[in-house]
Amino acid sequence: MESLLKDAHVLADGTKLPLIGFGTYRLNGTRGVQAIRSALDCGYRLIDTAFSYENEGTVGEAIKRSGLKRSELIVTSKLPGRYYARKDAFAALQESLYRTGLDYFDLYLLHWPNPRLDQYVEAWQALIDARDLGLVRSIGVCNFLPEYLERLERETGMLPVVNQVELHPYFNQAEQRTFDAAHGILTEAWSPLGRATAVLHDPLLGTIADKYGKNVGQIVLRWELQLDVLPIPKSSTPSRQASNLDIFDFELSKEDMDAINGLSKPDGRYKGQDPATYEEV
Repeated sequence: MESLLKDAHVLADGTKLPLIGFGTYRLNGTRGVQAIRSALDCGYRLIDTAFSYENEGTVGEAIKRSGLKRSELIVTSKLPGRYYARKDAFAALQESLYRTGLDYFDLYLLHWPNPRLDQYVEAWQALIDARDLGLVRSIGVCNFLPEYLERLERETGMLPVVNQVELHPYFNQAEQRTFDAAHGILTEAWSPLGRATAVLHDPLLGTIADKYGKNVGQIVLRWELQLDVLPIPKSSTPSRQASNLDIFDFELSKEDMDAINGLSKPDGRYKGQDPATYEEV
């Protein structure tokens, strides 16, 4: 726990993020408030939500009940593709702030590139403007391939500081991680446990977990930390929330890191959500 609070990822704009965050997808209503409040009590300080999760109000209520100071928290939300027109982006961002009861987001992301609609550059410019106005502190993207990132820089002169992508042992995003790192972009991992079921029962991961006296989830999250990736696991169970933070007292060997990387598959995406073709609107 001390490592979570002491160490940090430093973004290209100087913002510091914890080494691990907490995802809130499908944590809604009273049960969602309880789960997020529990995560905050466990020590999570980066809370990840999105307009499309329809739970920004739940996140705001959990923060309010936690009693934590705003300055102690990093809150992320995301703009959905249906609001990528510049004027619509500002209204959606303001709506998200109203729902959470916050004055600003620490990190605000474009949720998907939606290349067929070809509005992500316009939306990115809106995020730059929102940052300049103080509505958000740092800006980034989700699921952006290298060619989309290059276009953002070419047409706006600015790269995201974060790229949140699907990343887990069955899809380790080696090429994307290399590109992001070379351009000063922190890679965050959504679905870091691969939506859990298959990954948590993988025999190789089970063997490695036994070797270190840890569970498979802890092994996977530690693997991601050693890849310099910021994982954002989600759990509604307090014991699992605490377990997912208990990953700072051991280090995976190079052989075990290589073995886990060997599980990655070219078609390892969950539900085949390829950013080059997937449209989220």
